[in-house]
Amino acid sequence: MTEELFRADAYTASTTATVTAVTPDGIVLDRTVFYPMGGGQPGDTGTLTRAADGAVVAVADTRYTDDGLVHVPDGDSGLAAGDGVTAAIDWPRRHRLMRMHTLMHVLCGLVPGAVTGGQVGTDKSRLDFDLPEAVDKEALNERLDTVIAEDRPVHVRWIDRADLADRPELVRTLSVQPPADEGRVRLVEVEGIDHQSCGGTHVASTGEIGAARVGKVEKKGQKNRRINLHLDDQGG
Repeated sequence: MTEELFRADAYTASTTATVTAVTPDGIVLDRTVFYPMGGGQPGDTGTLTRAADGAVVAVADTRYTDDGLVHVPDGDSGLAAGDGVTAAIDWPRRHRLMRMHTLMHVLCGLVPGAVTGGQVGTDKSRLDFDLPEAVDKEALNERLDTVIAEDRPVHVRWIDRADLADRPELVRTLSVQPPADEGRVRLVEVEGIDHQSCGGTHVASTGEIGAARVGKVEKKGQKNRRINLHLDDQGG
């Protein structure tokens, strides 16, 4: 099993690690800061630098496979089990995804209705809601701006999976199973706005999201509204 350091601290951008396996799917480490694709959030990219000679392997993606959490190299890695490496994520990209993912949680807290789908992206994100009525885009933008300006804290904690059965409101996304680890479920709370199960990476407070806005609102069915989100800057 790979120790997933990003679960406890999304701000850890690098770590030393040991290669435990090299499979056709990718490289397995004993510990990592790389987030694997899941819950609508893309897998991290970055580098693995071999301690013995400084050789750098580009990581093009991170995901779960039958082999566990694997770092997908961009070509032949040249690594072998037992190699020591420094694993470093592309921090500007990750931080932007953290801001986007937290923005989506804010949106969840401001829009009623179950979430039927979503995708986190660096340039644009989206959430689909089971929502028959139209969305007031201008009013929603004003509310987003207010929550961001209030700089509300974002908390992460774990509860027993058995306790989740008594708290159905903590599962907002109908198409994604709550992330679990050894019988525990990870919760993310945007203080006073949103509280739900989530395995993704997030910023520490809403102020860190920065300037953001609601983009196009699309009707995707009789009871489905797709709301697109943007960050109004080019950097991480």
